[in-house]
Amino acid sequence: MGDKKTKTLPFVTSDRYPGVRYREHPHRKHGATTPDRYYAIRFQVDGRRVEEGLGWSSEGWSEKKALVEMEKLKTAAKTGEGASSLRERRAIAKAKRDAEEAAAVQAEKDSLTFGQFFEGTYILQEVADGKAPRSIIREKQLFKKWIAPVIGSMPMKTISPFHLERIKKNIADAGLTHRTAQYTLAIVRQCFNAARRAGAFNGESPITKIKMPSATGNARMRFLTQDEAGKLLDALAAGRSRDTHDVSLLSLYTGLRSSECFKLKWADVDLEGRVLHVMDTKNKHPRSVPMPNNVVAMLTGRRPDPCDLGELVFANTKGEVTAFVSNAFRRAVEHLGLNDGITDSRQKVVFHSLRHTCASWMVQRGVPLFTVGKILGHKTLTMTERYSHLAPDTLRAAIDTLEAAATSPAPKVVALHAG
Repeated sequence: MGDKKTKTLPFVTSDRYPGVRYREHPHRKHGATTPDRYYAIRFQVDGRRVEEGLGWSSEGWSEKKALVEMEKLKTAAKTGEGASSLRERRAIAKAKRDAEEAAAVQAEKDSLTFGQFFEGTYILQEVADGKAPRSIIREKQLFKKWIAPVIGSMPMKTISPFHLERIKKNIADAGLTHRTAQYTLAIVRQCFNAARRAGAFNGESPITKIKMPSATGNARMRFLTQDEAGKLLDALAAGRSRDTHDVSLLSLYTGLRSSECFKLKWADVDLEGRVLHVMDTKNKHPRSVPMPNNVVAMLTGRRPDPCDLGELVFANTKGEVTAFVSNAFRRAVEHLGLNDGITDSRQKVVFHSLRHTCASWMVQRGVPLFTVGKILGHKTLTMTERYSHLAPDTLRAAIDTLEAAATSPAPKVVALHAG
């Protein structure tokens, strides 16, 4: 508030309060007629002169207030308690503010929940980094289904290995594969790593203290018999979820994954040619799958008139891609007791069992493994070879041919002579 000219004016010592000094602004007034005064103090501490500038009367300073301030500093200097100069007081005040700000930042970190970081930072960063949209959708689905119910509302610093083991158990109890648990826990690991990089989390990630599920022996072995499949479809038809029945029928007789069913559009359905064009696949390689009569009839009954080819065949209530199979499927399985007494998740009937059943039935009926792999969309024949044990007659016939060749007399060779 001062200027160069004001700073060159001499100080005037107060008549009433020794040590209190002031100088008056040549133009500015404080009140109607009184010049604005700049106050300062001067005193001795251990033989050392101390001078401190305080402020203007227009800022609230007065001779008496300046005296009180001087006495505080002198007392502090004598007793060693508190700041003995304004510079020291300002330093103490700044240190206090810095400590309070650091405490506030730490408190914010400590209260940051896993869900807040996942939705407010992690996913946004994944989008900015150009992660594939289908991967982001999948991560959101797994978060909503398995992660959020256990740790979504928990502060990140309070999450322990115990909570992550609970996520693993919930996935296993639902009959899902180790691969699902691997993917889900990988999201948790990536979130903690991202939080540490962003400075939002300082501790050790609890993911380092649990054993990640192994994909070894992850393949499902259980498939439905014709009778079990019929009863399951009947139970679904008797329920109130037509979509669950229809999508189950589709997967059972075409081998489509649930995600492939849910992303199917009417433009992909060729009812006349009896073919499905599966465009959005897990391995990103589109394929065409023939439809049996029962699937053609089901889709014909579902097709709206007029039909928007861009619409999803199995859209949710918002017209968007369905995220998960309805609980109606699980309830039907429980009602029929298909999983009673079964503890091995690979042997439990889940929606994916319909795709496995489709493949198993084809192999049992002599469809070549190469053809089955093409229908299922397997990237390699190795993925299809796990069904080879379901074709014992074909394999036995091959061995019997070798045995017959070994035991039968060698055919007589007739030499041919020219001439």
